[in-house]
Amino acid sequence: MKGYIEERAVEIANHIIETNTTVRETAKVFGVSKSTVHKDVTERLPKINPTIAQEVKRVLDKNKAERHLRGGLATKMKYKNQQSQIE
Repeated sequence: MKGYIEERAVEIANHIIETNTTVRETAKVFGVSKSTVHKDVTERLPKINPTIAQEVKRVLDKNKAERHLRGGLATKMKYKNQQSQIE
């Protein structure tokens, strides 16, 4: 594996741990795809640093458990904004 890929994987992992961001938010910050972020933290990172990989896994599992709530709030806001534009 190339050195810059390993560095990126560790940087992405540290960012996720520090900010508790989602894969999508992290991808925007680093200018890479969601697939790249996911591959970095689930496949590459455990080979580089298993301890950090476990911490990232905890954050991502928490985000996954909460995603249905965020989706519901987003839908609620969407319809609330549509209603206010009609009035």
